[in-house]
Amino acid sequence: MFDKLEATERQYDELLARLGSVELQSDPAEYRKQSKILADIETLVERFREYKVVARELAQAEELAASSDADLRELAQLELKDLTARRDDLVRELKILIIPKDPNDEKNVMLEIRAGTGGDEAALFAGELFRMYSKYAERQGWRIDVMSMSDTGIGGVKEVIASIEGRGVYSKMKYESGVHRVQRVPATEASGRLHTSTSTVAVMPEAEEVDVQVNEKDLRIDTFCSSGPGGQSVNTTYSAVRITHIPTGVVVSQQDEKSQIKNRAKAMKVLRARLYEMELRKQQEAIAKDRRSQVGTGERSEKIRTYNFKENRVTDHRINFTLYRLADVLNGDLTELLDSVITYFQAEKLKDVTTVS
Repeated sequence: MFDKLEATERQYDELLARLGSVELQSDPAEYRKQSKILADIETLVERFREYKVVARELAQAEELAASSDADLRELAQLELKDLTARRDDLVRELKILIIPKDPNDEKNVMLEIRAGTGGDEAALFAGELFRMYSKYAERQGWRIDVMSMSDTGIGGVKEVIASIEGRGVYSKMKYESGVHRVQRVPATEASGRLHTSTSTVAVMPEAEEVDVQVNEKDLRIDTFCSSGPGGQSVNTTYSAVRITHIPTGVVVSQQDEKSQIKNRAKAMKVLRARLYEMELRKQQEAIAKDRRSQVGTGERSEKIRTYNFKENRVTDHRINFTLYRLADVLNGDLTELLDSVITYFQAEKLKDVTTVS
C-alpha cells in the first residue's frame, strides 16, 4: 500500500509542476483534464504526508520513551499513546482513500422499480419503495423526475422509471439493485396470514452519448397513440414512442409526454442507461468470476433485503445488518442503512489493497 502511496505522491508533484507550465496552460482542455486528476488525488496525498509526519514524531517519541530520565519517559509515553491513535486513524483513512474511485460515483441515475411476485401486494410494495427513494432523494436535495409509471389504480405500481439528479447520487444508490422482499399481513387477509411479496429495483448510472454510442441503424423506432388506464385512447396523434435496440433486444417505451420528440428523447435516455448498465455488468461479472463472493454485481436474482412489518424490521442480507425502524426507513430515512452497505463493500474492496502488517 505504501509503495502505491509514494507513487501517487510523485504523480501529484509532477502534475503540480506541469500545471504551472506555459505549454499546458495554452491547452484549456488538457489543463482541465490534468487539474481534475490532481484534485482527485489531493486529499490522499495530504493524508499520506500527514501520516509521514506522525510516523516521524512517533519514532522520536519512542526514542524518548527509552530515556533514563523518568519525567521525560512519562511525557513520551503520553505522547506515544496520542500519536499511535492518530497514526492508526490515518492508516484506516488511507486504506479507504487508496481504493480506486468508481468513475460513475458522481453520475445521476436511472431508477427502475417493478412489482415482482405477489400480485396486488407486490405492486403496493413497489409503490412504497418508490416513495421511500423519493423521500430519501428529497432529504439529499436531489431532483427526481418520473419518466414513466404504470399504476394499478389502488395505490400500487406495476413499473416506474425515474431519473434522479444530484451530487454523488450513484455513489449512494449503486448497491440498491436487486430483489426487495416484504413480509406483512395484507389488509384484505381476513385470517391474518403473513404474506411475502417481492419487487425488483435497478439503479443504473445515467449514460451520456460519449459513454454509449448508439448507432441509428441498430434502432427500430415505432410510434403509436398513447393510452390511459383501461386502454382507452387519450391521444389521437402518434406521440408515443417505442425504441428497440436490435443487437441486444432491449425495448424502451415512452408515452408520458404529448410530444413525440420529447418521448423519443426520454426513451433514448433510458435506453442508453440500460445499455451502459449491461456493459458494466459484463465487466463486473468478468472481474468477480473467480472470487468467492459475487455480491455487488447488481444481479437481480439475489434477494438483498427484507422489510418485515410485524417485527418493524429491515434486514439487509448481504451484510447481515438489521434495523428496527421500518417506518422511518420507508419514510426516506435511509442514511444509516445505506452507509452500512457502502462501508461493507468498501471493506470488500480493501481486500484487494496490499497492506503492511
